[in-house]
Amino acid sequence: MNRTLIHNVVIVNEGQRFKGAVVIEGECITAIIDGQAFPEAGYDVVIDGAGGFLLPGIIDSHVHFRDPGLTHKADIESESRAAVAGGVTSVMDMPNTNPQTTTLEAWEAKMDNFAQHSLTNYSCYFGATNSNYELFGKLDKRLTPGIKLFMGSSTGNMLVDRKESLRQIFGGTDMLIMAHCEDQHTISENTAKYKGDDGDAPIELHPVIRSEEACWLSSRLAVELAQETGARLHIAHISTARELSLLSDEPLTQKRITGEVCISHLMFNDGDYQRLGARVKCNPAVKGIADQQALQQALQGNLLDTVATDHAPHLLSEKQGGALKAMSGMPSIQFSLNCMLELVDQGIISIETLVQKMCHNPALLYHIEKRGFIRPGYQADLVLVRPTEPWTVTSNIVQSKCGWSPLEGHSFNWRIEHTFVNGHHVFADGKIDETNKGNALVFN
Repeated sequence: MNRTLIHNVVIVNEGQRFKGAVVIEGECITAIIDGQAFPEAGYDVVIDGAGGFLLPGIIDSHVHFRDPGLTHKADIESESRAAVAGGVTSVMDMPNTNPQTTTLEAWEAKMDNFAQHSLTNYSCYFGATNSNYELFGKLDKRLTPGIKLFMGSSTGNMLVDRKESLRQIFGGTDMLIMAHCEDQHTISENTAKYKGDDGDAPIELHPVIRSEEACWLSSRLAVELAQETGARLHIAHISTARELSLLSDEPLTQKRITGEVCISHLMFNDGDYQRLGARVKCNPAVKGIADQQALQQALQGNLLDTVATDHAPHLLSEKQGGALKAMSGMPSIQFSLNCMLELVDQGIISIETLVQKMCHNPALLYHIEKRGFIRPGYQADLVLVRPTEPWTVTSNIVQSKCGWSPLEGHSFNWRIEHTFVNGHHVFADGKIDETNKGNALVFN
């Protein structure tokens, strides 16, 4: 069994930071050593992390790896490469693939596909439809993170819009329900109002068509249904300041209604459409700068519980057009940790809060077994990051199969240097080791 020592680092974990070392044996963390003293012999690998920070591996609870059926733009192998290059060690994949993950057979096939090809740990949501809620009771809750519910039409057209179906879904499971909330009636009315003769609309109108009101109406309905039924609700990719009023500032462990914010809505605002066009088109739409700032500020307390990416690659050829014709979604997993470290540099959040929202809280919210923390006996999912001289994102370093990033040309002051998944050193100084595959996440 290999023994690895990572020493001379600042460990950030459970609200604290301290100088120390971590010992890995096999797949697990076996010791955390506080201070400078550490045993100097008996290790197969020794990493001197001087000047670096050691964090738990990032858990991204919202990704679209496009596999199966959409693999011309992304697949499990390529996107898990992007993940580990960005310090992401665990992912939860969405059901709007082809076939959709809305049957037990499709879910099992996708899990098998991840087992064969993913460098990260993995799990797959089960997708809700207007009529498949009777299958919820047959799901393996130990391996399924939750039910994904599209209360707004998005990529894959899995819209659930019948009131009776929504009540059956919310009242029919004790599993977490992650909801994409946009009111389709409002979007349809706005589309009819702004649609041009060419069937499109200027990209700047995307947040007008998929408006604040559309988000508010749908999120409010989801909260009302959750309160009526006692369901566990996690509102995905909150994009407006107004929706924050639906959330509680209580500690995560006391909540049944929780909120996620995504990198796209933290990093971009509607002023970026002019510069980047449809590259920053996603659903829900990137909104105004006041919304962006409100979401950033909400990270400081308990209103927003998790940070994810909604990583959603498309080819650049599919991103041509405006608010109605360009496809919605952007690749973001490789640089999500860099983006959050930039917010740390800007004084918007602390590095301890970053770890809480990207590592601890996903593990607590989903009851993930032995991950999300640096603790003896836990799986050795770790990332070592280092402040450095500014460097710029270019297309040639993008690992995602789509080959581009909305952050091209953007400069960061941190580098992801080392990523460990289950004790395996999968990423080191720009190089990826594909020898070992990740494990299925287990939920208690």
